Amino acid sequence: MQATDDSQSPSPFWSPPVHFDRRPFLLARARIISAWRQWFADNGFTEVEPAMLQVSPGNEAHIAAFSTELRLPGGETRQLYLHTSPEYACKKLLAAGEERIFSLGKVFRNGEVGPLHQPEFTMLEWYRRNEDYGVLIDDCCALANLACNAAGTSSLQWCGQTCDPQLPARRLTVSEAFPTLAGVDLDATLGEKGPRRDTFAAAASAAGIRITGDDSWSDIFSKVISARIEPQLGIGELAILDRYPASEAALARLCGADPRYSERFEFYACGVELANAFGELTDAKEQRRRLEFEMAERQRIYGDSYPLDEDFLQALEIMPDACGIALGADRLIALATGAPSIAHVMWAPMAAAAGREFRRP
Repeated sequence: MQATDDSQSPSPFWSPPVHFDRRPFLLARARIISAWRQWFADNGFTEVEPAMLQVSPGNEAHIAAFSTELRLPGGETRQLYLHTSPEYACKKLLAAGEERIFSLGKVFRNGEVGPLHQPEFTMLEWYRRNEDYGVLIDDCCALANLACNAAGTSSLQWCGQTCDPQLPARRLTVSEAFPTLAGVDLDATLGEKGPRRDTFAAAASAAGIRITGDDSWSDIFSKVISARIEPQLGIGELAILDRYPASEAALARLCGADPRYSERFEFYACGVELANAFGELTDAKEQRRRLEFEMAERQRIYGDSYPLDEDFLQALEIMPDACGIALGADRLIALATGAPSIAHVMWAPMAAAAGREFRRP
């Protein structure tokens, strides 16, 4: 029998030496979550608990879900999904009359494994009824400060980068970021009749981004963002990347002054995307059109798609104006504690995805 090299074998999270090393991160996690819950209570929010099993997991083209089967007493079965976000359920509660709500719970995304990704992770999501989405920027900054205070540190850290959450956040639009940080004129690729894919491909190629013939406008956008823009955001101070193109905001309102762009921002620290915020779309017909487009794209690219939540679309018809945001709780906790991965701040990470993070010295 061939001997194995124990020095290269992953150690499970329940191994006492591994747990001993991780425990300071886990205790800090508990303090951070407690501080966040108190902040939401102090600001008039009600904590809600959306069901994890849903008829639709969400309808974003590039987010893969876990599916399961519900068995009813008569022998009938129905396909259900673990939600990728509590968004649909939270918006139903806004339609029901709730005004300020937050959810802190598990969500599930298939195929996402790495230092900043786990297939099961904790999402902090909150909504404000009849408030402008810009107020969510102040919320994010407050929660980042609370995380550092609870962890007993003054800065967020990741891969050698640091970020002081007490400094004013840097806010720039996507339209500003592309020429400034990537050398690409994004506005020139957004024509009156829609995005100009070939114009974008040429500009991105000239800036040194590798583009293939089957890359769509959205694919090129993602490549430029991930390669050139995100690594420069949140270095030294928090960063807000605001006003995403309309094609990149399936659940957000369009900007009244320039409908090529939407009321969407992302929140960054140390080059890491931490949160995604919307001025929420409340036009049910337009929302249906966008979700159907997303699922057609998923079918084209991956060969499958997910059903729409008709109950959600019906609730959207009476949902008031609102803003909402989803924050990766494990990511912010990892940055506040200086942990080397989000698995280190999870009490019981999934073994198949996290084992590689805990190797014996």
